Amino acid sequence: MKTMLRLTVGALLAAVLVCCGPRGKEPGEDATGSSRSSRYEDLVALCREFRAFQAPRVANGVPDYTPAAMAGQKRRLPDFQARLAAIDPSAWPVSRRVDYEIVRAEMNGLEFDHRVLRPWARDPSFYAAVTDSEPDVPAREGPEIHGVLNLFEYDFPLDEARKAEFRLKLEAIPAVLAQAQRNLTAGGRGLWSFGVRQKKEELDILNGLAVRLAAAQPDLVPLVERAKTGVAEFLAWLEKEQPLRPDVPDGVGVDEFNWSMKNVHLVPYTWQEQAAILRRELERAWASLRLEEHRNRDLPPLAPPATAEELRARTKAGVAEFMGFLRGREIFTVPEYMRLNDVAGALLPPEKRDFFTQVSYHDPLPLLCHSVHWLEKQRDKRTLHPIRRGPLLSNIWDSRAEGFATAFEETLHHAGLLDRSPRGRELTWILLAFRAARAMGDLKLHSREWTLEEAVTFGVEQTPRGWVKPGGNTIWGDLGLYLRQPGYGTSYVYGKLMFEKLLAERSQQLGGRFRLRDFLDDYFARGLIPASLIRWEMTGLDGEVRALGLRAGEY
Repeated sequence: MKTMLRLTVGALLAAVLVCCGPRGKEPGEDATGSSRSSRYEDLVALCREFRAFQAPRVANGVPDYTPAAMAGQKRRLPDFQARLAAIDPSAWPVSRRVDYEIVRAEMNGLEFDHRVLRPWARDPSFYAAVTDSEPDVPAREGPEIHGVLNLFEYDFPLDEARKAEFRLKLEAIPAVLAQAQRNLTAGGRGLWSFGVRQKKEELDILNGLAVRLAAAQPDLVPLVERAKTGVAEFLAWLEKEQPLRPDVPDGVGVDEFNWSMKNVHLVPYTWQEQAAILRRELERAWASLRLEEHRNRDLPPLAPPATAEELRARTKAGVAEFMGFLRGREIFTVPEYMRLNDVAGALLPPEKRDFFTQVSYHDPLPLLCHSVHWLEKQRDKRTLHPIRRGPLLSNIWDSRAEGFATAFEETLHHAGLLDRSPRGRELTWILLAFRAARAMGDLKLHSREWTLEEAVTFGVEQTPRGWVKPGGNTIWGDLGLYLRQPGYGTSYVYGKLMFEKLLAERSQQLGGRFRLRDFLDDYFARGLIPASLIRWEMTGLDGEVRALGLRAGEY
């Protein structure tokens, strides 16, 4: 497909000028006029400069996403791409060539934002005002403005330094949303409907914040009230405008989906290949569940906790068992600083229990495997790597973070975590079925074959036991995220397969010297970077990166 052959603007410019050989090129310059370099330090410096460039200008707490600002950023992007192309990493070790590809992918991500997604103009959810829950992955799942007021980052009552920062962000909310009304000129009804949902949730968060501050720091309450007014006015505007938006698919199309997978997320599977993977994993999940249920047919079914006290006891015991299993079975090295929260929330009534609550209420262990995210975040905070430290831009870590967390559910299933709970083993397959079913919605939304309602229906019908609520926040929230960030839903499943492939290859390379703990310690040490790059770095196998056009060592 022609889009698959599209080069980035900067790379195309560099390629054309190298072939033509411009006249008067100075010694030490490449064909674009950028100075040639083979110094790793120049890559690190360029990476640092680009990441600062990617963030918008901020004035009085308000980030600038106006058409003029975005046009200026788009105009300057090819210069960064050309400067990267002028760095020659061919003599570097693989680990540093991997870093080069990380920077290239981040630049491609910004290109994709400007050329296709344009969240500042199409996506009302981009203008998040306030959040109260910390994501379990390196950054928020989905595009959002710079400098969102994340309540989980603050301890109340606030000290003077933090209070000033908090006040600035709170004061900025009405102005941020006023700018959003001017910027949002595109996008269909689907994207705008999720903006309506988001703003209703934000009003609830701000109401809770006002109550919280009334006792601790009442001088901030008037600012909260003004922020609430700003959110309410923006919500009213969205509700008025959303029905007037064109009733057209918001998906990016198969060609652009494939371009993003190949050039931004560095995923070696096309839309078509991912569809085949999802169908197979969905079938495998259902078949494995039925076999597990047959094996357990004489055992009593699992039951959710009857009281809040029972829920607390189960949660605490589950976390202790999970962490003990990691250490006792030598799954990976667990430093003393690693902890998981073992405090349970309120016991929800049956009618309010959505999918993940149903799973964890029946047995906390299978879903605790996915909580390896939190352990990874604790490890990542201690990373000093100049390029891999902190969240990579455009969430290009998704194949690694979500893929591994999903794979870890099945890994520990096979390693024996659930041997004491045969019925709990059934939950592993229910989790996989749900992830594959909702991921199919991701693909079909972006191929423009399904409406949101059709994607929700498929997810509900293809998840066992009726545990997905058709109107619940889980399925609608997830599909809204995937519509806003192509391929995030599929990353759970194809990323799982990429981890399993790496496990198989590395074990074959090491033979009798293979040890799971050593393998996982090595795997974690590479950081939260695209799974294809970890495979290249750990095994030396470069078939995937060559297929992605990275050319391995032949720059």
